[in-house]
Amino acid sequence: MSLSLVLAALGWAVGWFLWGRPQRLGARPASVLRSARRLVVVVPARDEERVIGLLLDDLLAQDRAPDRIVVVDDHSRDATAEVVAARGPRVEVLAAPALPRGWAGKTWACHTGVRAVSPELAPDDLLVFCDADVRLAPGALRAVEAEASARGGATSVQPFHRTERAGEQLSLFCGLVALMALGAGRRDAAPSGLSGPLIATTLAAYERAGGHEAVRGEVIEDVALGQRYRDAGLPVSVLLGGSSVSYRMYPEGLRQLVEGWSKNLASGAGAVPRWRTALTVAWVTALGSAAADFVGAVVAGSRPLAPAIALYAACCAQVAVLGHRLGTFGVATAVAYPVPLAAFVGLFLRSTWRTFVHRSVVWRGRTLPVGERAR
Repeated sequence: MSLSLVLAALGWAVGWFLWGRPQRLGARPASVLRSARRLVVVVPARDEERVIGLLLDDLLAQDRAPDRIVVVDDHSRDATAEVVAARGPRVEVLAAPALPRGWAGKTWACHTGVRAVSPELAPDDLLVFCDADVRLAPGALRAVEAEASARGGATSVQPFHRTERAGEQLSLFCGLVALMALGAGRRDAAPSGLSGPLIATTLAAYERAGGHEAVRGEVIEDVALGQRYRDAGLPVSVLLGGSSVSYRMYPEGLRQLVEGWSKNLASGAGAVPRWRTALTVAWVTALGSAAADFVGAVVAGSRPLAPAIALYAACCAQVAVLGHRLGTFGVATAVAYPVPLAAFVGLFLRSTWRTFVHRSVVWRGRTLPVGERAR
């Protein structure tokens, strides 16, 4: 067997190690929870008219009803505020004040929401920050409260990634690498940060960590906020949403997908331990090497045929299993995994260029400075 096949096989094993054993929301019995605490949901929203109504309907249908639902309209250019207002008096909409220098839009919206609700909250009351594109199954909020009560600090949920169009399958490795880099599946160490779509924390823990003000200019505010919790001696958790919490990322097409991952990938890689980044690079390289050996063996006859086919099949199986746990990434995508793998590499290179050379990224019509306080 050639050295490249041996190294690729070792890299394949590294992938299982990096994924680990992520815990899924709903494993803890939420039905036994009896809490007198208040629970407030804060939703930062910018140009979310297509999806925010679905989230609000899910929240209003929960068996554990939120005491307040506050949507902070982050200067939307569409009908986001009107969609929220149509849900009636159980949902409040706040217009975010003008974005101050040094703040990113999402951190300012979350901070604005907390300032509005904190005067009526006790230290042990629960804040849930939820992105507008998240969907919640019945009972999801009760499960979140149960986990947050048991774990303390900040508990976050990585939603199950639903896809509907072929182009959305290109997010496969972006999502896998993001979770691996966080260390969400490692039981022997705390994650490096939080997963931003849904975060639950008590008001006391939030204030002790410095809240969103402590990460006001961060583009990847969820990872940075998790680090502030860890610096304050507070636990952080990342759970998989499974059948309870889901979302559809970048439904507007390839341009939105490219902008979104270009904003996140390079900054996220710089915020995780170097050894984990190195192992992630080894895994991605191993998958690429296995694909190259497979093509070399089948097309050019330049590699031993049986080992190359066996290793490529093992890589396809690994990608299929992990993709199924991450979201609706099908077997066909796993068999053709070099395509989304190449997309990931291209997106990462673009993100690196935007982050470290251009020093800015673009999202939702805003140009966000990187490496300095956001404007």
